[in-house]
Amino acid sequence: MMIRTTSATDDRPAARDRRFTSDAVERFIDEVEGSIADPELARLWRNCFPNTLDTTITHVPADDTGAPDTFVITGDIPAMWLRDSTAQVWPYLPLASDDPALARLIAGVVRRQARCILLDPYANAFYREAELGTWRDDLTEMRPGVHERKWELDSLAYFLRLSSGYHRATGDGVVFDDAWLEAAELVARTLRVEQLGPFRDQGSTYSFRRLCDFGDSLPNGGAGDPSRACGMVRSAFRPSDDACKLPFLVPANLMAATALADVVELLETMGRPTLATEYRSLAREIGNAAEAHGTVEHPAHGRIWAYEVDGFGGSYLMDDANVPSLLALPYLGVCDRNDDRYRRTRAFCLSADNPYFAAGGQARGVGSPHTGVGTVWPIAITMQALTSDDEGEILACLGMLRSTHDGTGFMHESLDPDAPAKFTRPWFAWANTLFGELIATVYRERPQLLRSPLPSMD
Repeated sequence: MMIRTTSATDDRPAARDRRFTSDAVERFIDEVEGSIADPELARLWRNCFPNTLDTTITHVPADDTGAPDTFVITGDIPAMWLRDSTAQVWPYLPLASDDPALARLIAGVVRRQARCILLDPYANAFYREAELGTWRDDLTEMRPGVHERKWELDSLAYFLRLSSGYHRATGDGVVFDDAWLEAAELVARTLRVEQLGPFRDQGSTYSFRRLCDFGDSLPNGGAGDPSRACGMVRSAFRPSDDACKLPFLVPANLMAATALADVVELLETMGRPTLATEYRSLAREIGNAAEAHGTVEHPAHGRIWAYEVDGFGGSYLMDDANVPSLLALPYLGVCDRNDDRYRRTRAFCLSADNPYFAAGGQARGVGSPHTGVGTVWPIAITMQALTSDDEGEILACLGMLRSTHDGTGFMHESLDPDAPAKFTRPWFAWANTLFGELIATVYRERPQLLRSPLPSMD
C-alpha cells in the first residue's frame, strides 16, 4: 500500500499535456460542476470524469486503412485490458452523438478490441505493439502483443458490451467491419469450447502457470479445477485478475448472457442471421444454466446468487469489488435493482457474511482478495451507489468517496477503511471514470442530491 504523508493536490494535467480533449465532455464537466454544492465533491468530479481521456489514450483518428485506432492503458500499468478499456470509455457514450471526434475515439476502442481478440481470445491484456513484456515467461501460449494471458470470461463480454453500447449511442455501423465480425465469430467459438472445459477431451487447450507464482498458477498442470458441463462457461480468472476457486464465475456468466443477447439486434442489422441465432442460443443456454446451478440457499439471506460454482453442487459465497460482481448485476443489465433475489444477494454482499466486506471508521464496503482482507475499494462504494434507489444510501456513498481520497483528488484501487491514507494505486483510471459516471448519473436522475449536505462516517 502507498502511504501519503502530505496532503497534495493532484489535479488535471495542463491542457497541452492531455491525451485527448472532447468539447462535449468539457461542456458537460462545467454543466455538472455548477450543480454540485460540496467543493471537494466538485473537485473530484472535475478531476475524475475526464481522467481516461486526460491520461490513458493513444488515439489515431485514421490509420493506414483510414479507420480509427484507440489504445487505452489502465493507468499505472502500460497495457490495455479489454475489461478496463470498455469501462473507462463507457461513461462517455451518452455524449458521443454530440461530438463526432469523441465517437470516433470510442469506435477506435471497439476496433482495437476486435484486433486484440483476433490475436488471442484467451488474453485479458495487450500491448499497443507486437512485443513480449512483463509476463513473457508465463507457461501458456504467449504471443507478441499480449501483456497477460489470463482467461477471463468478462473480457469477451466487455467487448460485446461496448460494441452494442456504441451502436445504440451513435447508430454508426462503419466500425462493424469484417475484422469485427471475425472477432465476434471467434468469441462464440471460444465460449462454446469453454462451456465444456479442459478435461476428458472436452476441447479446451487453455492452461496457465506462472513461474514466480503469486497464487496465479492453475492446478492440474495449469488446466484448472474440474467442473461438470452444465451450460455455463468456465473462467480461469476473475475480473480482479485473481484465479477462480471454482471454474464457473457466476456474475461473469450472467454478464456474458446479457451481453450476447444485446448484440443479437446488431448482428441482425448487419445481415448475419446465422451468427445472431448462435448468439441468441448461447445467451439462452448460459442464462438458463446460471439459473439452474448458480444460486444457493443461505441460512441468513435466503436464496441468493453464488459467486462461483463447479457444476457438481459446490459453491463459493463471496463478492469482489471488481466488475462483474454480484453487487453490479443491475448496472450490467442482468436484472432490475428491485429484483427480490438481487436484493437478497445485495444484502449478503454488503454484510459481514461476505468475507471480503470490510467496515472501519472512515469507510465500509466490498473489497477483494486481490488486496487482502480488510480493504475497501472505491469502485465497490461507487457501484453500491449506482445500484441503489435509497437516496440516503447514495449520499452516504458520496460522502465516503469524498472523504477517503486522502487529498489527492482522485480515486484509488483500495484503501484501509480506518486509515484512507493507506491506499493502493494512485493512478487507476477505471476507478476515476466510474466515479465520474456516478456523479453524471446522479445529476441526470437525482440532481437534488448534488445540492445536499454529504454525511460523514463520524
